[in-house]
Amino acid sequence: MSLTADQAVEMLRAAGEPTRLRILTLLAAEELSVMELSRVLEQSQPRVSRHLKLMAEGGLIERFPDGARVFYRLSSDRIARRLAETVLDSLHDEDAERDHRRLETVRREREADAQAYFEQVAPSWDRIRSLYVCESAVEAAIERAAGPGPFERLVDLGTGSGRMLTLLGKRARVSIGLDLSQSMLNIARSNVAKAGLDRVELRHGDVFATRLPSESADLVVVHQVLHYLADPAAAVAEAARITTPGGKLLIVDFAPHALERLREEHQHRRLGFADAEIRRWLDDAGLKPSAPIALPPDTDGLTVSIWTAERPALSASRSVA
Repeated sequence: MSLTADQAVEMLRAAGEPTRLRILTLLAAEELSVMELSRVLEQSQPRVSRHLKLMAEGGLIERFPDGARVFYRLSSDRIARRLAETVLDSLHDEDAERDHRRLETVRREREADAQAYFEQVAPSWDRIRSLYVCESAVEAAIERAAGPGPFERLVDLGTGSGRMLTLLGKRARVSIGLDLSQSMLNIARSNVAKAGLDRVELRHGDVFATRLPSESADLVVVHQVLHYLADPAAAVAEAARITTPGGKLLIVDFAPHALERLREEHQHRRLGFADAEIRRWLDDAGLKPSAPIALPPDTDGLTVSIWTAERPALSASRSVA
């Protein structure tokens, strides 16, 4: 598929203004809300919204509502995205450098708020995690989705209290849990020890940059993590990177919902994920998705979704080569 001349002109026209180029540069780094862009650019929200509207109409970026908020990101259309990235690759601008420094400030503040939250709630994390769903039903579905194993290496990204390690660790020869919260890791160590698991390594680590070898884990789990992240697609890409050929990536998170209070009370950035969105990220990462599983709550609450995908196994000819 390629762009027509008219489509290319429309996209270039949509990008043809200094502030819009600055916005494109920021959205190439992560998905952002109007409020965040306004703060970084030091411009009013109505002005920023106008630029965003023109770029969305031109096909360069995507607008997607998330509860009461609206986020923006570069277009998921590969041709449109390539055009935007080509323009940005040739750009060197001092304003853009200042914007990225201000964006880094916004990130640090966001991460500090999240870190403070996790340190505070670590002792009661499992109780908080099960407020809106029947956890036993979810965990039974996770066990079925993971499969019986045995697994050579299980990696749990954003391990929290280590529940996925204690649930699935007996099926793995070696398990690794990563988390940025030292308080969470301490609780995970205690829970892993109580479960009698002695082949578990718990590391202080970032889900965006795990520092694990590519294609090194045959089961990768991302359990109730994506809704906290500024760039969930990047976390999925990193999880996919470490999944072995023939291995499985298992993602558990909420389906789209409208509980806005979770942003302020529990640091949720995204209010759930649509199946199509997760599937696109898995496809882009080179994985083959399976049919998603939806687990509605018994009473009023949130639906939990389970998405699984496999990295295609190497063909016999390639593996011999």
